[in-house]
Amino acid sequence: MRVLGVDPGLTRCGVGVIESGRAREIACLGVGVVRTPSTDELADRLMAVAEGVEGWMDAHRPEVVAVERVFSQQNVRTVMGTAQVSGIVALAAARRDLPVAFHTPSAVKAAISGSGRADKRQVTTMITKILGLESPPKPADAADALALAVCHLWRAPMSDRIAEAEAKAAQLARNHRARLADAARERGSTGGQQR
Repeated sequence: MRVLGVDPGLTRCGVGVIESGRAREIACLGVGVVRTPSTDELADRLMAVAEGVEGWMDAHRPEVVAVERVFSQQNVRTVMGTAQVSGIVALAAARRDLPVAFHTPSAVKAAISGSGRADKRQVTTMITKILGLESPPKPADAADALALAVCHLWRAPMSDRIAEAEAKAAQLARNHRARLADAARERGSTGGQQR
């Protein structure tokens, strides 16, 4: 499976592509950052991020896009920019019929380092080891993008099984409710005939 990880940001949007191989091997196919100057207008910055991320999608042809879920922070302006970039990335993926998976920062940290409270340095160190990189990806946004991709790769099979089980349970519940409704109607029509 080929996964594009995106750490959304308006000034620096981290992007990283990984691919799973045999025996749980994971290869890094590319990592980088899409940058926009803070002096540019918002619309121009969003367009630049969209073009940059779309370029990565077109060049690497991922099967799924993993994006960091916007998390409440103190700085509302930062959250707004991150949310806008997340929307841009989801739209670009949808235009290519690519599924988008959102992962919380703590889920990514836990998947990569074993602790949902790991700091950026720990995540960067672990992602460097996991992918067998010669040097740590820089800046941290690039390492975070790779961490998102690896997190998704590792968690997708379990998430798929959970979703499949939930869908099956929902179908069983619908079937059960339909049988109950049929039985109630049958009792009602039978009761009416006996009078």
